[in-house]
Amino acid sequence: MAPPIAAQLAVFALFVTAVSAATTGYHNHTVGGAAGWSFNSTTNTTATNYTSWASNQTFDLGDYLIFNTNSNQTVVQTYNKTTYLNCTADDTDNGTFVYDSGSSGFGESLTIAVPLTIVGPNYFFSDSSDGLQCQLGLAFEIDVQHGAGLPPNLNQPPPPPYQEPPGSDAVQPPPVTVPQSPTGGAFASRADMRFTVYVFGAALLLLLQFQ
Repeated sequence: MAPPIAAQLAVFALFVTAVSAATTGYHNHTVGGAAGWSFNSTTNTTATNYTSWASNQTFDLGDYLIFNTNSNQTVVQTYNKTTYLNCTADDTDNGTFVYDSGSSGFGESLTIAVPLTIVGPNYFFSDSSDGLQCQLGLAFEIDVQHGAGLPPNLNQPPPPPYQEPPGSDAVQPPPVTVPQSPTGGAFASRADMRFTVYVFGAALLLLLQFQ
């Protein structure tokens, strides 16, 4: 005898919830897209409009910003709007972090990953060339939402400037190489998780149909 429709609906609701949970995760945002985080010192222009790029993204706690750049630029993260508007990193400001390779080499390629750990305005800029790069557009502001909240490895005060990205048991994009910044990490495929849940749900519904 086929099971009552209420039971089928209950199973379906649990199935949908499981799928939603399996597809929820944190994201990596490659700053500037294919253009990367770059400034042309000859033309004094940025590789792209970073404010426009940021306006088309949604940022949540636990996400990472991935800066594909080189040693000609810096990555400064601050929660202080005055610091951002002044285009200068203040070493006495505990809410400002400077990410770089620590190398004196010119034009050395870098990939820098910055975790988002505080809700609200987050500001980013390059203070290279005495702040000129920032003044000419190598800067942007984002508004970080709560989303799913911080994953356990980031859920500690104060927000860590150099925190190890999540391991293989977390839903996270591919690993990146980051000199003196977050390193490692792996991405648990959301596609594989969805497939597993779908198969489980389908099998469960068929089993109920033939009871």
